[in-house]
Amino acid sequence: MNRYDGRRALVTGGGSGIGQATVLRLLAEGGSVVAADVSEAGLADTVTKAGEAGDRLTTLVIDVADESSVRAGVASAVEALGGLDVVVNAAGILRSGHTHETSLESFEQVLRINLVGTFLVIREAIPALREGHGAAVVNFSSTSAVFAHPYMAAYAASKGGIQSMTHALASEYAGDGIRFTAVQPGSISSGMTDGSGASKQSAGPGLPEDADLNLFVKLAPALGRGFAGPETVAGVVAMLASEDGAFITGTEVRIDGGTHF
Repeated sequence: MNRYDGRRALVTGGGSGIGQATVLRLLAEGGSVVAADVSEAGLADTVTKAGEAGDRLTTLVIDVADESSVRAGVASAVEALGGLDVVVNAAGILRSGHTHETSLESFEQVLRINLVGTFLVIREAIPALREGHGAAVVNFSSTSAVFAHPYMAAYAASKGGIQSMTHALASEYAGDGIRFTAVQPGSISSGMTDGSGASKQSAGPGLPEDADLNLFVKLAPALGRGFAGPETVAGVVAMLASEDGAFITGTEVRIDGGTHF
């Protein structure tokens, strides 16, 4: 039996990259999934890639940075699924630049989408998760939350906040049977890291033209295979939110090919 038979999941950032790979993985394991993204084109691509499993897929346009959009979107997802067992918060953006040249608007945009957006989705989903089966939330932190990634101060701050918030939520809602975990992707090839993301919530890093690339020497995967594909992370997300992860909560899993031993 597939691990997600009869399970209902909402995945944000489901129109590209790791979010899309997660949607496809949960569908492949028998789940019913709502894929949410700010990009209609990205969601259309997810539907195409879902193939025959698309009969268990619903798509919703949600801007996680907008409170009213999240409130309406999560309510629609719960209605479409008839309840909610799993939430995966994969929506996010990566902006890079010299910190002394970063505008307040740019810094706040990253925090708004990555950190506040994760909070908004969780807040709106908790009532349904309390009624769910084996309820689990998987948030997206990053290796940048605990290791130095130059030119990415806003991104690192947002991901560090998500990681800390995951621990707090795991404690607060343990009595309700809701598990909260986070993944820390690193050295993963996706729309976010290569700049090919289909939406503003999966945009590329855009390093400064004068960036010191020597600072990135220690950010290479130790396994020597180069960057891994987004499906690498999707498999771990699927485990964490499944019965196989039933005794895992309040922690994070680093997925970086040994980049940060």
